[in-house]
Amino acid sequence: MIALATPLALGAASSGPATYLVASGVLVTFMVSYVLFRDWERFGPLLLRHPALLAVDALFGSVLLITAGPESTLGYVTVCTPLLAGLVYGWRGAGIFACLQALILFAVYGAYGDAEATIRNSLLLPGFCVVAGAVGVTLRNLLLRFGTASQALTEARARLAVNEAVGGERARLAREMHDSVAKTLHGLALAADGLASSADRMDPLTVRHQAELVARSARRAAAESRELLSDLRRQGDLQASGMDIAEELSSRVADFGRRTGITARFRRTGAAPVPPVPYAVARQMLTVASEALENTHRHAHATQVTVETGIVDGALRVSVLDNGRGLPPGTTLDELRRAGHFGLVGMVERAAGIGARIRIGRGRTASGTEVRLDLPVAAILPTDPTARAHADH
Repeated sequence: MIALATPLALGAASSGPATYLVASGVLVTFMVSYVLFRDWERFGPLLLRHPALLAVDALFGSVLLITAGPESTLGYVTVCTPLLAGLVYGWRGAGIFACLQALILFAVYGAYGDAEATIRNSLLLPGFCVVAGAVGVTLRNLLLRFGTASQALTEARARLAVNEAVGGERARLAREMHDSVAKTLHGLALAADGLASSADRMDPLTVRHQAELVARSARRAAAESRELLSDLRRQGDLQASGMDIAEELSSRVADFGRRTGITARFRRTGAAPVPPVPYAVARQMLTVASEALENTHRHAHATQVTVETGIVDGALRVSVLDNGRGLPPGTTLDELRRAGHFGLVGMVERAAGIGARIRIGRGRTASGTEVRLDLPVAAILPTDPTARAHADH
């Protein structure tokens, strides 16, 4: 709509400063709209914190409306300002911007139309502005309710995935016990049975060899049992107390920097402390972070990498941001699978396995790649209300 109204606005403007003013209004209004549409995740919070930015945009838009005329297509776009204000700021923002836009429309119609047309039109578009603001607030409330329900569903799915990850770790240990200790003991029992049943018919040298075989099998079973028991004890302690993922990440980042020569920094974000993370979940998150670090060295040719972790918007976040050459535009997981590049695919699968959300793409800088993992904190907090309140404290 801005593009359509621009020729009318420039044609109606007087030569000289008026033309430059209109051109500035076109540029500012178009770029602000485009930036918000193109990268809302980055610039949306800025608009949320500073309502004056929307007011500035509305004032620059009024320059176009005054020069293009109230009958141009831009006149009907003005109702979008209170609509957006209602969506972003609620009732108070919708009321303020509806009044502001109505005053602008009154002034424009008063300058262009006769008295009768001014009264008639003054009740039309300004009325639409009020209605649009109310619609924006209604949509905001619906979106907030939907967001709350979606967040609860995401937390429930994440908690279920965390429980499944912990259960999967126990199943892995059970398989290890079956495939190692159980089979070794079974072979030991068979060897002992054979020795007992035929010892009276064997020569002493054969009996000695069979006895040595039984002894070696017994020692191997004992070693496998000790290894599994120590693994179970270590993981049991970690499951009970949880892993300090921030401390482990800091250690891995320092090791990565020493090994590769890349400038690697670790930072904690957020004011809230990071709760202990169950071992099975922490192992997957650390694997994703380690794989992202290795990619900065092998593929991105980065010279700097920053790893951050902390509680952000109710989620435990692990972010790996480099200054490398970044991913090729339009890269998809299907293309990576077909090309045999399974590193990023594995990251996505590991994130899905613990109920986390992963984002791989352009980071907060002009170049480079960010791998960002977000896991709802509710998924790793104790389910017991008393223990959970203690953990939150």
